Amino acid sequence: MSSEDDFSGRLGQTPSTRPTGISLFRPRATGIVPQPPEPPVLEVYTPPALPQQTPDRMWESLGFASLDREKLAGNGLFADAAQNPATAAFDILRTRLLQAMAERGWKRIAITSPTHGCGKSLVAANLALSLARLPSCRTVLMDLELRQPDLATLFGQSVGPLRDMLTGAQPLEAHLRRVGRNLALALNGAPVRAAAETLLDPRTEDTLGAIINQLDPDVMVIDMPPALGNDDVISMLPRLDAVLLVADGTRTTAEDIRACERLFEGRVPLMGVVLNRAKDSTARRYRYGKK
Repeated sequence: MSSEDDFSGRLGQTPSTRPTGISLFRPRATGIVPQPPEPPVLEVYTPPALPQQTPDRMWESLGFASLDREKLAGNGLFADAAQNPATAAFDILRTRLLQAMAERGWKRIAITSPTHGCGKSLVAANLALSLARLPSCRTVLMDLELRQPDLATLFGQSVGPLRDMLTGAQPLEAHLRRVGRNLALALNGAPVRAAAETLLDPRTEDTLGAIINQLDPDVMVIDMPPALGNDDVISMLPRLDAVLLVADGTRTTAEDIRACERLFEGRVPLMGVVLNRAKDSTARRYRYGKK
């Protein structure tokens, strides 16, 4: 055993400079400031791009509507210009309309009348058929005469209610039907009670915009109710580019036309007035063919 003096001497010795341990919580002073670890880089998944639905593809996706030309003619509609001399008047209207709308960049034109029975649906249908005779012109004919739809009967087509498409319950391609390569029909098979409310519905505006964006028609011909008597036409005025008024030469009065002009003034341009059931004996002088 060591003596007491020897033990005391060992306690008085200078301790070794070698560390006796390593701190797990405090780094040694080395002159380098430790940096926090970089956060892990997260990879964001990007789904593969779907093929864009071009207007050409959209037109090809529409189902066909088979039309009977003889039955059409019996209803006053003429797909072939040679079927009736009246087609010449619609062709003139078509060309003047296309030129005026192209100059202004317009696409949506409504066909209306002051009162019922003026033949506006007949004019709208024949105008659309005339436009369809131009191979380079894509036309959409839409029946927004929701209270008393007539175009489906004129074309001899059995279709469902247009309201389902207007409110987005049915996609465009499920309701629209194509005639030939450049005419699309949006017909209505059932009257709608809340006609004005449906036309004011924002979903209807979205549907009209979708037709323009997806089909990119040159002209959208819209058969509207009579302008006087309810608020259906007024509901649609902000969504139209122009209006064509059909007057009955046997019953429409000058005051009826003036009332419509006041209704459209400051809201939508009135392209012109089509006089239906008018007798013009001089028109025969301009036709081709035998006397």
